[in-house]
Amino acid sequence: MRKEAQAVVIGGGVIGCSIFYHLTKLGWSDVVLLERDELTSGSTWHAAANIHGLHDVTNISRLQHYTMTLYKELEEETGQSCGVFQPGSLYLAQTEAREHQLRLQEAKARRYGMNFHEVSRDEAERLHPLVNYDGIRCIMYEPDGGNVDPSGVTNAYAMGARQNGAEIIRFCPVIGTEAQPDGSWIVRTEKGDIRTPWVINAAGLWGREVGQMAGIELPLLPTEHQYFVTETIGEIDAMDRRLPSVADRDGEYYLRQEGKGLLVGAYERDVRFWAEDGTPQGFGHELFADDLERIEDNMMRAIDRVPAVGEAGIKRVINGPMIWSPDSSALFGPVPELTGYFCCNGIIPGFSQSGGLGRLAAEWIVEGEPTLDLFGWDLARYGAWAGKDFTKARVGDQYAHRFAIHFPGEERTAGRPVRTRPAYEMQREMGARFGLNYGWEHPAYFGDVDDSAGYTRQPWWDVVRSEGEMLRAKAGIIDISNFAKYRVAGPGAEVWLNALFANRMPKDVGRSCLTPLIGKRGGIAGDFTVTRTGEEEFWIIGSGAAERFHLRFFKAIPLPEGTTFESQTEALCGFNVAGPQSRALLARLTNHDLSNDAMPFMRSARMSVAGIECLALRVSFTGDLGWELHCAAADQVALYGALLEAGKEFGAGPVGARALMNLRLEKGYGSWGREYSPEWWPQESGLAGLIKLDKDFLNKDAYLALAENAPREEMAIFAVEAEKADALGGEPLFLPDGTPVGQVTSGGFGPGTAQSLAIAYVKAGSVAPGETVHVAILGGHVNATRLAEPPFDPTGLRLRDKVAMDVA
Repeated sequence: MRKEAQAVVIGGGVIGCSIFYHLTKLGWSDVVLLERDELTSGSTWHAAANIHGLHDVTNISRLQHYTMTLYKELEEETGQSCGVFQPGSLYLAQTEAREHQLRLQEAKARRYGMNFHEVSRDEAERLHPLVNYDGIRCIMYEPDGGNVDPSGVTNAYAMGARQNGAEIIRFCPVIGTEAQPDGSWIVRTEKGDIRTPWVINAAGLWGREVGQMAGIELPLLPTEHQYFVTETIGEIDAMDRRLPSVADRDGEYYLRQEGKGLLVGAYERDVRFWAEDGTPQGFGHELFADDLERIEDNMMRAIDRVPAVGEAGIKRVINGPMIWSPDSSALFGPVPELTGYFCCNGIIPGFSQSGGLGRLAAEWIVEGEPTLDLFGWDLARYGAWAGKDFTKARVGDQYAHRFAIHFPGEERTAGRPVRTRPAYEMQREMGARFGLNYGWEHPAYFGDVDDSAGYTRQPWWDVVRSEGEMLRAKAGIIDISNFAKYRVAGPGAEVWLNALFANRMPKDVGRSCLTPLIGKRGGIAGDFTVTRTGEEEFWIIGSGAAERFHLRFFKAIPLPEGTTFESQTEALCGFNVAGPQSRALLARLTNHDLSNDAMPFMRSARMSVAGIECLALRVSFTGDLGWELHCAAADQVALYGALLEAGKEFGAGPVGARALMNLRLEKGYGSWGREYSPEWWPQESGLAGLIKLDKDFLNKDAYLALAENAPREEMAIFAVEAEKADALGGEPLFLPDGTPVGQVTSGGFGPGTAQSLAIAYVKAGSVAPGETVHVAILGGHVNATRLAEPPFDPTGLRLRDKVAMDVA
């Protein structure tokens, strides 16, 4: 047993072994995998092990596609069979929404060259003659879909890693992980200790317990999950080929061939949690008692679709544990508060994702950043606020609705509210419908229309449009308390910020700047507004959802002596007062000079508003004349009430986050996590002009390595000929001849310009202003014309209040 290693992987399931293998593929041979029992014990061995490529999130589709193609390569490399069966998968749509989902996935497959296409009923009946296709609106076929052998795949990863020089130690429980002053770790086991710079928690069902050894609480919870296998079915026994699997998600079950029978699994509404207080240390290859009555409704739907299921006897039932995160996506990435501690936990479709997750984890550990942006899976999307009650409520909802469509922007209510601001009850009484942002409830819109989600325009669409129109014509008041806010103070504040951010920090008190944060590969890791509020004090405003994510970058630059950095997100609340009447509205509440001469664009001042001390910034994400007002949380209700009361004179009122997203869209403003991502270079995102090369900054070398490269893609804005549905993000773009050229990052309806709009990245030089592309809205072909400039206030005159504008 080695005493030192480049990395120690804890957990010998399919995910741990994949990370282990991929580390060796990137050149790290001095790595050790520790397994408490035998490889595959826990939840790997009893998995149904289905594989599929398509996912609603584009990068997850790419990750899964990599995984599916890896298995046969792994067999050739190692000589270990992965038990790969790829007879294909049939995807059935019973509802209009499911048809939209499948057609959108088919468009994404065309963009990336994946094999996923529509088939006729006749072709589907030839592929799988046991299925009753009555009532099916649309059938898609994925020829590479199928299943693998759980043990075979896991052992192939392990064998590949061993062939590359790595070491596996079985029957070796980890009993402690101790952080050392030099940033390394000591991993303690009953067989000895290992010192390592990287601990990788891939402990599956024991992910919580392993995390607790390092002082972290992971929001994970196991549930029971059942599937059954039938006795031999005559029609299958008589066939000379294997049947494709069936994904009838509207029926809430999955089905594939197993031997000469069928395997049927379900995610029932009657969720059974397991091991809420901790996974038993002695658990390994055990199963739970059968309880098929729980999935009887799902079984009956499967029998209606495939009558042979009901005619065959049941050969065996598997009822075993799975461990879930609150949104059923992986908890993936380095723990921001620790050095050298990586997690990959809570993976549900492990055999569809093992290869991709292993590759990206190895990239992150060895190279400092993955090649794909997986913020939606980054464990930093959750904080301490995601406690046991929240986790249980969300896991229960995710399990019971596993096959429900997760629409873009959908707000599920399970486990909420968790974190609320003082104005929450006031806003609720005003008719606010809330969204969730890093645990915080924030108003999405105000009105009597209940929230809903779908691919088409929802009943609240007109309410959101009206809020935006009000702001463009008069003024609006937006709660921006969910923005992340930080204070940096001390003699080294300016030096530290200049070493962190790519732009140069303001020299004069009261000035602000916009700045990108550069990632390890030279892309956009964040965008911030930095304001100098004193000779030795600065305020930073950034993405609230990414606050914990950005902590990794803030920690990368040591603070100078006597300098402090602290989050003010919880202590402060904020409002954006914006629109052509915003100055007049604020003038009713403050004696501070708000004129252009006294407070021009990108300036700040401390001022009293309605008797409340605020930090006011002359900026607005709406792209309109406006001010951000930041106050103590205790003053939020009083400030909000004063602003709303003063706004009545001008026809102004509350505006929610959905309208804000539409307002910034028509101004052409990018948003982090949508247009701004580590995958995009600054010259592709339009941010290269904010980078100052006459100073050092974090990851400057990475940027310099690509700074002279021609853009691969370019950010562009399109006017969309939408009727019943706007672009939502993720829709591919095609030239009229069918050539894929890009993908939408944001979409919506511009309230000030009265048109459906989309921001997209398109292949550089492929689409000129005035030219038309097809956007795969609802998976179809909707015309969109590239605009030469943002349709609202393209030169910024309105923003700077240099000229009056008429707005429809």
